[in-house]
Amino acid sequence: MSPHADAVATLSSWQPAVASQESLRQAFLGFLAAREDSCDRSCAAGHLTASAVVLDHTGTRVLLTLHPRVGRWLQLGGHCEPSDASLAGAALREATEESGIPGLRLAPEPVHLDVHPITCSLGVPTRHFDVRFAVHAPPGASPVRSDESDDLRWWPADALPAGSEDLADLVKAAVSVGAGR
Repeated sequence: MSPHADAVATLSSWQPAVASQESLRQAFLGFLAAREDSCDRSCAAGHLTASAVVLDHTGTRVLLTLHPRVGRWLQLGGHCEPSDASLAGAALREATEESGIPGLRLAPEPVHLDVHPITCSLGVPTRHFDVRFAVHAPPGASPVRSDESDDLRWWPADALPAGSEDLADLVKAAVSVGAGR
């Protein structure tokens, strides 16, 4: 299955818990219907990205990265690659690459959607249609910062760093769903 077909299937079957997420789900499906290239980072009109809310094995701490280009604490994630067969697979790949943690467990359904303007690797303003998944790290997991991060650390899920208050609903959704538990 192509990443585009997987995205359509994933978002068609997902039933968000809140009306605002349902509205975004419908917008994402409309974008997917209009653009066969919507999972490719070369799609200048915008493109789907895959994020992972990495929680520790207890579900009480969240791993955030200090994003060098954005300059704030964010969940892990990024662009879909041609080798990714699914959005969930892209989220797990990104989480593993950016955290350095082997053995991450991913919940197969999205927990949250977001669309935001950004100037990414295209060098022009575009939009990221971000599909977000919950991921749990194994007990004793110790993250290793990659080149894609200025810092990487665990934060209490209920006490996120200043400037990341907009992540509260995302983290709450991930904590409530769990991953592979």
